[in-house]
Amino acid sequence: MPRKYFRKYLPTHQSITGNRWIAWCGPWLKHHNLWHLHRRSVAGGVAVGLFAGLIPGPLQILTAVLLSILFRVNLPMAALITLYTNPLTIVPLYYVAYRLGSLVTFQDAADHLPATFSMTGHTLTSWIPAMFDWMLSLGKPLAVGLPLLALLLAAIGYVVVDGAWRLQVRFAWRRRKQQRAKGK
Repeated sequence: MPRKYFRKYLPTHQSITGNRWIAWCGPWLKHHNLWHLHRRSVAGGVAVGLFAGLIPGPLQILTAVLLSILFRVNLPMAALITLYTNPLTIVPLYYVAYRLGSLVTFQDAADHLPATFSMTGHTLTSWIPAMFDWMLSLGKPLAVGLPLLALLLAAIGYVVVDGAWRLQVRFAWRRRKQQRAKGK
């Protein structure tokens, strides 16, 4: 993986523990897996970020940070991955979660589907309460489907990143072996 590329953007241990805003959590942020780029830590960070990204509201990055500290996975990767949910992707993701929840709870989605969420007529400050009311109208299928989709995305993300990392390492070994064979 392009570890050297990402290393120049990641903070150092000294900059984290020396930062006056987060120095109070210094003991929790000192574990090496939170900052190092290796296969399990990055794959775990992606999984945590995908899981935390589906948490409603502005608590996604905070949840990703807390789960990263708890599971000792790459913290910057987890916080960055939560950004896959945004105003453009949240409605399709919640629709998929609703359909998945209705499939699991054996409820017909067509019978209980509420009105489509629309931002027309809402100001920037009023669309969050309107979206929350819309989510509440979705009921049990969304309540079941959202954590299920979050777990499914986290598992898929972990497996894909872990597999891609292993594949890249295998190709790098093979390339170095070929280069050594040519040099002899």
